[in-house]
Amino acid sequence: MKTAGHKPRARRAGSRTRGKTGFTRAQAAELERLRLELARSARPEGARWNPDPENVERSVAQLVLTLVEFVRRLLERQAIRRMEGGTLTEVQVEDVGRALMRLEETVAELAGRFGIAPQDLQLELGPLGKLL
Repeated sequence: MKTAGHKPRARRAGSRTRGKTGFTRAQAAELERLRLELARSARPEGARWNPDPENVERSVAQLVLTLVEFVRRLLERQAIRRMEGGTLTEVQVEDVGRALMRLEETVAELAGRFGIAPQDLQLELGPLGKLL
């Protein structure tokens, strides 16, 4: 029932109007923006599998070396925590340090054999960014 002098409140554009999907226009626009951003970041040019027989070996080497580098960095962080926590002897610290350095050199050497730059040893996780 309308009373004299009472005007209905003006709605903010798109704030409450719901479409067929049940979302407001603003929500639908935000969802579309996120969908496009995910689609764009989910297909980085350097992270695609290349089935060309000439490049399969390099692609597999890159993936394996990326995983090895990831594990090496995890082991390095764990060794640092243990060293700072005092749970490693001096001899163990030296042994772990030497082993991690040799592993890093081996990864770099193998990457060089396949023409893989150190910055190519990354795992692209789409909207989450790079793993390493």
